[in-house]
Amino acid sequence: MNPDALLSLKDISVVRGGQRVLELDDLDILRGECLVVIGPNGAGKSTLLLTAAGLLQPASGSMLKGGKEVYSGSLLEYRRKTGLVLQDPLLMDMSVYDNVASGLRFRGVGSKEIAPRVNTWLEKFGIARLAKRRARSLSGGEAQRTSLARALVLDPDLLLLDEPFSALDAPTRARLLEDFHNLLQQSHVTTLMVTHDLNEALQLGDRVAVLLDGKLRQAGTPQEVFNSPVDTGVAAFVGVDTVIPAEVTGSQEGMLQLKAGSYTLECPGTANTGQQVLLCLRPEDITLWMDGAAPQSSARNRMQGVVQRCSVQGALVRIQVDCGFPVVALITRSSWMEMGIRDGARVTVTFKATAGHVLPRAASK
Repeated sequence: MNPDALLSLKDISVVRGGQRVLELDDLDILRGECLVVIGPNGAGKSTLLLTAAGLLQPASGSMLKGGKEVYSGSLLEYRRKTGLVLQDPLLMDMSVYDNVASGLRFRGVGSKEIAPRVNTWLEKFGIARLAKRRARSLSGGEAQRTSLARALVLDPDLLLLDEPFSALDAPTRARLLEDFHNLLQQSHVTTLMVTHDLNEALQLGDRVAVLLDGKLRQAGTPQEVFNSPVDTGVAAFVGVDTVIPAEVTGSQEGMLQLKAGSYTLECPGTANTGQQVLLCLRPEDITLWMDGAAPQSSARNRMQGVVQRCSVQGALVRIQVDCGFPVVALITRSSWMEMGIRDGARVTVTFKATAGHVLPRAASK
């Protein structure tokens, strides 16, 4: 067992409605970290959270807290030290102060102790001015701040979050994410959060775990998961839009030479000459130049292509280029307008060797 783990899930299998919906070989939640589990809808994220909350008993496997099996011990004691915040705040029809104080009162904490604890968390979440406001009159952001304060005032060993920011409008969500991130940095409460939002994972996660089809596919730092996905399924989910089939033609000093279509490309990695691989590239790591305008630079990899489609996405533009295989770039809207890139335009595609990540390619059947 990892001595740094607050909670360890081993060989967990969860069955719901007669179907196996979650299988975890090994997942540790380390003390003081924020572990963000990401995955699409239906991946098993909420099932994982309910299992970690002690509300859904697995069909097999073990869940250990401090080395002791949770489901063979006192579940009530475990739940008392676990905070749970859902997408819907589920506040009671009473004041903000009374909502935050409710858990303490249920546990028989004296009023002299309740007041300073509640006021502290109202201040931390910036809702002290709302203490006497009825819950039903709160905005979405105010309600979720109240819900988070209600969970944290109990001083939980483990805080569980089920997509708590997804129902908020963009400005409210951005402010609450920043405030909550700062509070996590200060409090160091061990946190497990599930979400399908990649930006939330990048902003809050000390580590990120990817759950696909009920199985844990990868766990590591955000940089490891987003820049070095272990397989094409993870790559697709974390936004690696360009996956180029290639053959290794040689290697030197940790740098692979690859044959991809008519191009010779370079990227770091370890593989044998002749091995079939997939070169993965994130769209923000690709630079576009109008044909003939690309200067000599540190970007060793150059390809020529024709723009197939430009999709405006707010302040960014997603551009798909046909280089004999599809390549996707993401540039700012101002750059797109300045360059005059349109469908059918000929462009030069460049990317630095260090931007690439190589995966082994399964042999064709």
